[in-house]
Amino acid sequence: MASKFLTGFRASVAALAVIGAASFAAAEPKHAIAMYGEPELAPDFVSLPYANPDAPTGGRMATAEVGSFDSLNPYVLKGNKPWQLPYLMAETLMGRTLDEPFTLYGLLAESVETGPNREWVEFTLRPEAKFSDGSPVTVEDVMWSYETLGTQGHPRYRGFWGKIASMEQTGERSVRFTFNTEDRELALLAGMRPILQKAQWDGVNFEEDGSGIVPITSGPYVVNDYEMGRYIEFTRNPDYWGKDVPFRRGTANLDTLRLEFFGDETTAFEAFKTGVTNFTREFNVARWESQYDFAAVQSGDILKAELTHQRPSGMTGFVMNTRRAPFDDWRVRDALLHAFNFEFINEAITGSKQERITSYWSNSPLGMSHDAATGRVLEFLEPFASDLVPGTIEGYSLPVSDGSERNREGLGNALAQLEEAGWKVDAEGVLRNAEGKAFEFTVLLQTGASETKAIIDIYVQALKRIGIDVTVNSVDSAQYKELTDAYNFDMTYFQRGLSLSPGNEQYAYWGSEYADTPGGRNLMGIKSEAVDAMINTLLTSESQEDFRAATHALDRILTAGRYVIPIYQWNISRIAHSKNLHFPERMPIFGDWPGWQPDVWWSE
Repeated sequence: MASKFLTGFRASVAALAVIGAASFAAAEPKHAIAMYGEPELAPDFVSLPYANPDAPTGGRMATAEVGSFDSLNPYVLKGNKPWQLPYLMAETLMGRTLDEPFTLYGLLAESVETGPNREWVEFTLRPEAKFSDGSPVTVEDVMWSYETLGTQGHPRYRGFWGKIASMEQTGERSVRFTFNTEDRELALLAGMRPILQKAQWDGVNFEEDGSGIVPITSGPYVVNDYEMGRYIEFTRNPDYWGKDVPFRRGTANLDTLRLEFFGDETTAFEAFKTGVTNFTREFNVARWESQYDFAAVQSGDILKAELTHQRPSGMTGFVMNTRRAPFDDWRVRDALLHAFNFEFINEAITGSKQERITSYWSNSPLGMSHDAATGRVLEFLEPFASDLVPGTIEGYSLPVSDGSERNREGLGNALAQLEEAGWKVDAEGVLRNAEGKAFEFTVLLQTGASETKAIIDIYVQALKRIGIDVTVNSVDSAQYKELTDAYNFDMTYFQRGLSLSPGNEQYAYWGSEYADTPGGRNLMGIKSEAVDAMINTLLTSESQEDFRAATHALDRILTAGRYVIPIYQWNISRIAHSKNLHFPERMPIFGDWPGWQPDVWWSE
């Protein structure tokens, strides 16, 4: 496993070396566009390198999902939607490859052209592009989609719309976007918005009534059947317009995709064991090693695979809401990190088989170093030194316990930090501030997340020993979404996938502008000029050195800010599936990631 990881790391470094290798330049219409340099695949490429263009069609994949849903429209804020829907339903002007950090190839668009400094971008639609009902995809549909999503759609679409100075039709099948700000990623982001059918929404309030509609899209699958909260079934469209587009060859091979929903992880696993579903991802390594010996595995009807990847760890753990006291004090957040006995928890839950996340971009060349900042990283951070949390510039690493249940040193450090922040344990053993208020908070979890609940239960017991009273509130998926959309929580489970090509999405994740936007992704509520400046720098960098340095600096600010209590990183994807389901041997850099499963799988 170690040798595979090192091989992947070197490949990732090599991929990033391409970034910045060539400067931006004006271009004639092309088949693809890269953030830096040139796309790797030539205009006459047959298929994506990790797809099998000769894969047979047919068969069925069914997965077990924990939770529920009450909407099939992922493009509006209202409603609780399965996370997979944007990937299964959306068709965009350009398609993102999982093998190059940020390169897009033509999908609905046959070509893309940019201005000398990427101050504008123009797309030309393929004449054969059609919606699932057979009607053509038009420039009018494109322009309506961009404006409607940007003004009435989910908040994640609105930031981009605000950076468009003008949008105009330049030909029968061409549309140009001109930008009002210097941001070289915008030319790529313009190719990644879902295109909806304007006619479907005539007379409909998109923002308020959109959650009750299944959007018509131009993708290879259509929703065939569903029951709210229980299942969704997609069927491959036999008349799909794009089957011969190079980006699509060897993808969308399965006739049927079905998402089955269950109330908890145990029931979902039983559904897989009994054949109700035929594909699963396992995130609990202890269960992977001890419970995947049932009859179907022993007979060979179910196959297991462990797949490596070269993407950053991202951040998974428990986020603290800095909009609320006392989590707005970094010393309190630091204390709660010291009290979290990861080494003991990891042994209890996984047998110490899972490596801990050490920063937001750990497991990649974009990850921060843990010693003092130097060079360009230091130069980027120094103007904000007085506002940065201790450790950001000097160097910071997560607390490490001795692995014992008592964690005396960790709890001692926690109490010392809490006292520094004005909290002391009284004669009754209750932690109180100077006003006599007890330290109490609630952890919000989603019903059915049994492993997450087990971790928190251990943590709650540790916090009791230093006088902190914690309530665990488990709610259904609809209520969980409602509460987190409104930032109505103290601490909750947090997961944020990050890539080798961080861009404008970083504003949505940690930008000040989005800290109070309902339904946003900045759950911790960061409002930091330093964070905003680092994001701007990585977006406007013209060299690989500055791009990486800005990302390293951003990683330091986020990690040393102690906003999240990190848990495991999944550098290995553990999947189990029916022996009839297959995937190509060639894995992309991003590994098991949206765009790979079920996209390049087939059945035979």
